[in-house]
Amino acid sequence: MRVRYELIIYWSDKDEAFIVEVLELPGCMADGKTYREAVANAERVIEEWLEAAHELGRYVPEPKGRLIYA
Repeated sequence: MRVRYELIIYWSDKDEAFIVEVLELPGCMADGKTYREAVANAERVIEEWLEAAHELGRYVPEPKGRLIYA
């Protein structure tokens, strides 16, 4: 799978892990002890999120690419 959704990745001291948020997919998050692990976990979670949404007949947003924040 090729990820086309923007990933927001940051280090959490509290969790002692990298956190990945996929803002375009509500509730879609992952973590990992390393940057690469967190991204790999996010790819898997995105795939699962999309599969569940399709199975439930829910709206799946098209990837917008880079989000711009004010």
